[in-house]
Amino acid sequence: MTLAVWKTAMENTSSTTSPGAVLSRDDDLLYEVVDGQAVELAPMGAYEVWLATTLTEYLRRFARQHHLGRAVQEMLFDLGAAVQRKRRPDVAFVSYDRWPPQQRVPRTEAWEVVPNLAVEVVSPTDRVNDLINKVAEYFRAGVECVWVVFPSQEQVYIYASPTSVRLLTRADTLYGEPVLPHFQLQLAALFDEVEETERP
Repeated sequence: MTLAVWKTAMENTSSTTSPGAVLSRDDDLLYEVVDGQAVELAPMGAYEVWLATTLTEYLRRFARQHHLGRAVQEMLFDLGAAVQRKRRPDVAFVSYDRWPPQQRVPRTEAWEVVPNLAVEVVSPTDRVNDLINKVAEYFRAGVECVWVVFPSQEQVYIYASPTSVRLLTRADTLYGEPVLPHFQLQLAALFDEVEETERP
């Protein structure tokens, strides 16, 4: 996707915080680690958090039923020497090939494994350049697929590589290949479920 298209997709967003500030790891804030420093993440909007939670539940249920791996939300991952970063995708999937089922998730600051799938749910506080760079970074680390969800447009960008991307709308079906074979999710069902749950 070109930078211009990303900016168009995010043109109605506005930042209300100062993301990127360096902070102490003792602070009660979500952060990532860049060049050895903890960097504050801008907070997600309530709607975006709920959408990420709903998507995680879909993935987790499917992965458990088919004994494929673990789906997690807002987990800090140590992406290894290739990128020297610790990143926190909004949703991620780690297959049992990469972390066996009998091996527990460690009680550490970050999970030292590269997820098969990373999902970023775009919030008003997100920056275009940061997202584009993060997508490329995920692939350098060994992530197989990246989904970027735009809740306000009800669109999902499916990245098979930094330069191979497909745009899905609410009328489309989201398929899990290659990381979650046979997983299917009607995007209308995802967005409608979130909307219906949020209605008073």
